[in-house]
Amino acid sequence: MKGVWSEHPNFGLQMKAHSFQLEVPESAEGMEKYLASGLITGIGEKKARLLVERFGDDVLDIIRYSPNRLTEVEGIGTKTAQRISESFNEHREVMDIVMFLGEYGISSSLAMRVYKVYRENTISVIRENPYRLIRDVHGIGFKIADEIAMHMGVEEGSPFRIMAGIKHILQQCYNDGNMFMEEEELLRRGREILQIDEDTAAENLEELTLQGEVKLELVDGERVYYTLPLYMAEANVADKIVEISGYRYENQIINVDSIITSYEERNHIELDEVQKEAIRASIEHGVVIITGGPGTGKTTIIKCILEVFEKLDYEIALAAPTGRAAKRMNETTGFDAKTIHRMLEYGYSENEEEQTFDRNEENPVEADLIIVDEASMIDILMMNHLLQAVSLGTRLILVGDINQLPSVGPGNVLKDFMDSGAVPMVKLEKIFRQAQESMIVVNAHRINSGEMPIVNNREKDFYFIQCASAEKIRQTILDISTHRLKNYNNYDFFEDIQIVSPIKKGPAGIYELNRLLQANLNPPKPDKKERSFTNTLFREGDKVMQIRNNYNMEWTDVKTQEEGRGIFNGDIGRIQEIRLMDKVVVVVFDDDKKVHYTFEQMDELMLAYAITVHKSQGSEFPVVVMPVFQGPRMLLNRNLLYTAVTRGREMVILVGHKSYLQAMINNIQTVLRKTGLKQRIMDNVTRRQWLD
Repeated sequence: MKGVWSEHPNFGLQMKAHSFQLEVPESAEGMEKYLASGLITGIGEKKARLLVERFGDDVLDIIRYSPNRLTEVEGIGTKTAQRISESFNEHREVMDIVMFLGEYGISSSLAMRVYKVYRENTISVIRENPYRLIRDVHGIGFKIADEIAMHMGVEEGSPFRIMAGIKHILQQCYNDGNMFMEEEELLRRGREILQIDEDTAAENLEELTLQGEVKLELVDGERVYYTLPLYMAEANVADKIVEISGYRYENQIINVDSIITSYEERNHIELDEVQKEAIRASIEHGVVIITGGPGTGKTTIIKCILEVFEKLDYEIALAAPTGRAAKRMNETTGFDAKTIHRMLEYGYSENEEEQTFDRNEENPVEADLIIVDEASMIDILMMNHLLQAVSLGTRLILVGDINQLPSVGPGNVLKDFMDSGAVPMVKLEKIFRQAQESMIVVNAHRINSGEMPIVNNREKDFYFIQCASAEKIRQTILDISTHRLKNYNNYDFFEDIQIVSPIKKGPAGIYELNRLLQANLNPPKPDKKERSFTNTLFREGDKVMQIRNNYNMEWTDVKTQEEGRGIFNGDIGRIQEIRLMDKVVVVVFDDDKKVHYTFEQMDELMLAYAITVHKSQGSEFPVVVMPVFQGPRMLLNRNLLYTAVTRGREMVILVGHKSYLQAMINNIQTVLRKTGLKQRIMDNVTRRQWLD
């Protein structure tokens, strides 16, 4: 280690280290400790001792250059020998990269994330273009990449640097759900972040436009900029939705009213006129949007529509954005339902962040009717992939609740479809008698209308527990999770209860709640293995969530032994096993998929005793518990509260202060997303009418 000595007033002599270098241990004892440290897959204390006894000072050279000789040690076969050698060489390679990136202030955990993307090419890729890190590596922004570039001699005024900075600013805009950024705002932020003058910023923005990296458009008379992928997605979606919805079907002799009457008689129900209108619209139009809150009969309509098209011997496909939503769709309709990814038959690219789908314009989904639930969750990129795979003549029904939070990704697609007036829409508002028995349903509609919920009726399912402080909120949630609900109705936390919070940080945010709940619901034990990754302690038995789409992740169904690929953002499961020697964490997800995560992949998981309301979208849980407290006004609004409440199926419990609950209901302020989709659709409709 190299550094500077200093005298600390409390702790005495200290070294402020500037750099370090890893040296191979030279003594037999040092080699044995090194091999048994857990850094090298396949070697524990026993094997380390046997290897040093057999090969002495040559053991590391044997592992590196002659791994076949490792089979001379009892208990090591050919496969294990190969695995040990590969792990050893990879570890040496990783340490070189950790030290290289450490010179630029990058932590070892972040360096591992970089290594996972570029592997043995890490150093050469970074030397060629450090700004690639922004796009390719989760957790690295412009600031870190820029510091590396500066250390490598890139000048502040370099076009290479400025154009990377402008693209980074646009990416931040998309992370907020927007499709574009106004020219004035883009140039202003460019000047601030890059410390350049306006002319330099404008020149480089123009160059990016000429190179086709960004797209200049006029929206409401204002100059705005898109990145090319989002511009193409928005333009394609606008074209395709107008084309599909305008398709004219050949006259079919279908007695819809007779089918509806038959359905009503068999199910002992009476559909109202709006529900019947929705069913007729699904026959007459290429695209129909059915929207409504809980208890308004969306499922009833879907089941009747399915019966209509089943009688016509149509091929039917059902899909939803998440695995949980697809499973619920299957349970309520009796029809097979898939995630949109699976319906589109997602493929695999070398970069697992990149979506590729086998179903597209050349190879559309083979169905006469496609019904997609939870459509408000679909962002512009996924909607583009979906519509590309819908052939002309196939009917598409989008079902969703427009009052929920918009998609996590960019755009506000379902709302733009509805506001354009180009897509037939049926809005369900009547709460049916059976649904009126649920205070969750009643209160969801009350919240949406700006009214306080009705709470604490002992025979009902909606409760509010008054707590004045954040500490009291946390302790009450802990008590509910560990004792009260189990005593009340034998609810099991891991099977039935989900804590949701509006925010990540703070005394009632998910990080603090996860720490508290893990310590009490899954405490450490001698027989429970645990390991820290990226500042989070994971333990066998923990509830976890996948936080990024990984199209290449392999899984095995624990019940059917079916194998496949793809684990997606929002999937929830539990850690079954942590294999410290193999550097593997085994997770079984709620849909019975068993996945083996390498230690390098653990940045894709987070603890899920508590999750954000945004992450709960598309899911439904028997019991939902949510803290209600003071926080950022833009987050704590009616939209978010409504979404949280509608995640509960059997019970909702709010814990906090009623004044803050009232403030959330009164706050209808939401961040308006910048999107040109609505206008593009309207322009396309006008153009088609003119051509006709």
